[in-house]
Amino acid sequence: MTEKTALYDVIRRPIITEKSTLVSDANAVVFEVAIDSTKPLIKEAVEALFNVKVKAVNTTVTKGKVKRFRGKPGRRKDVKKAYVTLEEGNMIDVTTGL
Repeated sequence: MTEKTALYDVIRRPIITEKSTLVSDANAVVFEVAIDSTKPLIKEAVEALFNVKVKAVNTTVTKGKVKRFRGKPGRRKDVKKAYVTLEEGNMIDVTTGL
């Protein structure tokens, strides 16, 4: 496995919602990341993949809900999100894709 593939394993996908577009005014981008990834690892991956300087990384873990699947109780997976604040003058256009 190459190093670039390992970085794509850390950052799964950008999250495009109303809240994530609101934080983009503060020069921040929201990504879904691997549940076991750390803030320094997320910072390194974003800087390497997008050629930008990262100012700060904040993370949240959303616990999976208990829902019914085909009549039987099941549980959704836990999701970790990273709010990545970029240095002044840097930007990532998430609408073009990774």
